[in-house]
This record gives sequence, C-alpha cells and structure tokens, in this order.
Amino acid sequence: MNASSFTITNVEFCPLDLPITDPFVVATGQLQVAQNAFVRVTLHDGTTGYGEIAPFPAITGEDRESSLTKARILGEHLLGQSPLHYQRLGGEFSELAPDAPAARCGLETALLDTFTRAIRIPLWALWGGADVRVRETDITIPIASLERSRKLARHWHERGFRLFKIKVGHDVDDDIRRLEALHRECAGVSFVIDANQGYTYEEAATLIQGLNLFGGTLLLLEQPLAKDALEGHAKLRRDFRVPVAADESAQSLRDLQAVIRHEAADYVNIKITKSGLLEGILMATVAKAAGLRVMLGGMVETRVAMGCSYSIAMGLGGCPVLDLDTPLLLDTDPIDGGYTYEGPLLQPWYGPGLDFNIPSFQPAVSDRL
Repeated sequence: MNASSFTITNVEFCPLDLPITDPFVVATGQLQVAQNAFVRVTLHDGTTGYGEIAPFPAITGEDRESSLTKARILGEHLLGQSPLHYQRLGGEFSELAPDAPAARCGLETALLDTFTRAIRIPLWALWGGADVRVRETDITIPIASLERSRKLARHWHERGFRLFKIKVGHDVDDDIRRLEALHRECAGVSFVIDANQGYTYEEAATLIQGLNLFGGTLLLLEQPLAKDALEGHAKLRRDFRVPVAADESAQSLRDLQAVIRHEAADYVNIKITKSGLLEGILMATVAKAAGLRVMLGGMVETRVAMGCSYSIAMGLGGCPVLDLDTPLLLDTDPIDGGYTYEGPLLQPWYGPGLDFNIPSFQPAVSDRL
C-alpha cells in the first residue's frame, strides 16, 4: 500500500438502541436500554473499521446525544488524516474533547480497527500479542431482589460461570443476604463485589465481616467508597487485607496516579469507554509498572468495544481479571464474526482488526461525514 491508501475519506455514525435482558442496576444509576452508537471509518482504498460509543451517564456524565456531538467534531478532524499517526491523533482528540471519553473511545477504536485491517493483522497484534489464549470472564448480577438474584445466579451457574460480579451498594444487610444465598446455592463460585461508590467505610467493613462469617470467596472488592475517598480505600486494604479495585477512582491517568500515591488499590479496572482507548492503554501500562493488577471491564457494550478490550488483554498481557460480559446481557447481538463466547470462555480470533461486520449499520445522511 502507498501512503495515499491510508487517507481517511469517510466517517459515519449509526445510533442503536440495545435492550438489556434485566435492568442493569448499580448503586449510582440504572439502564434498561443501552443507547449506544457505532462508528465506521473508511480509507481511500475502501478498507473499513468499526468502533463503539457506549456512554453510561451515571459514570462519566455522557449520554448518546452529547457523545455524538463531540464524536462529529472528532470525525471531521479525522477526514484527510492517516491512521498511521494514531498516537498523534489520539492526543489531538484529548485536546478537542477532554470531557468525552466515550466519543474518543469510539473514534479511536474505529481508527485502529481500520489500520490493523489495512495492514492485515489482528488488533491484539498491534500491542504485542503477549497473551493470546482463551480467557474466562465473570458475569454480572445487578442489584435486584433476593429471588431475582438467585434466579439469575442459577441461570449463569448452569452455563458454567464461576466468577460472579455482584452489584451492591443500596443496603448492606440486603447485600449480605444476597451474597450468602448465592454462595450456598451455587457451588464453587467466587465474587467480585462492586459497590460503585455506594458504601461508607463502616458499611464496607460490615459487608467484609458478613462475607467472612458465611465463608464466601472474595476475589476483589471494587470501588466500595466514593471516588475521592482514597484514604478510606487505603484503610480498608490495611484493616481487612482485602484486595480493592479502583474503578470510578481511576477514570483517567491523572486519577490513577493519585490512586497509586495513596496506595488505595490492588487492581485498577480499565474501561476504554471511561478513559478513551489510547489513554486506557497508557493507564494499563502505568498500573502494571506500579505493581497494580489490571482488570478489564466496560460499560454496557456490544462485542465491538468488548472485543477491543479483549484485544488489550491478549496484546499487553498481565490482565488477570476480565469483566467482559455485557454482550451476554443484551437481547440481541448485532455483530457478525469477531470473538465469541462458549459459556464464560472468550475465544480469540486471528483475522485482521477486530474481524467482524455490522450488517445493520445504516447511518442517516446527517451522520455521514
């Protein structure tokens, strides 16, 4: 290919509503329909690649309308550019839309998917292919009644899932009852307990003590306290010797640096929609260098954004916990190809880019740049 073949000629957007099988209820908000949007970037030679904009208003403050407004600005900036310069372009995105990580993520993913399709390598190979293998994901049980939680847990347990990510944070006593019921009914499960900032220090302590009383297995406690309560997170680690994961406390590289300084976490949950893709890559690298473990998660995303996160795990390596389950929580899967699920196991792919198509991608005229 010559240099002109890499010139970006079209950027398109396709909003899509994705119903969720159960309301996705967390301590700070809920979704019943994921209002996402797909991005398609086309090069001069006809090569195309895709990304996904998946805002979660309760986490980053973005919604689809605001994300698309920023994404159109970024898309205009891409026209006539080359994905060969993706690092420079990512830096320019951060200057143009610092408060729109979901929009940046969608454009950056499409940019790199297009680039790696053009040079005919899988996206994970761009980051080195350090750990290309089948991986296991957890499955999320949202905040729900005891009976509904039990029914969901049995459903996923029968399908082979043994790592449950339990959303908590509304009522600590109810949370303990739910956890104990799932521990007793589902043999061999471990828990990622995610409070999404919903607890005080005392409530988090109560939950840990309750879990110890009934003998539940805790893999990690994710974001138990408010995002700015870094001293409180550090105190929980010291007082109870439980592994703590930073999520809302680590929405950017600057946030992560504060987490590291305060020794507030053992893990950092990297979500490309929360930070932007390229900043997320940098955060994962910095976290590992500082001795933190990397967990890869997401908002409520399809296999487009999830496939990009799986690429990070396979490319960089050193990502022991995967929370890449939300495509399983959607009513429909709009993607053909790409990685697949066999129960809790993610199956790698070896085709170029993210190696999928989106048959339903039909942008309106106003969403074609």
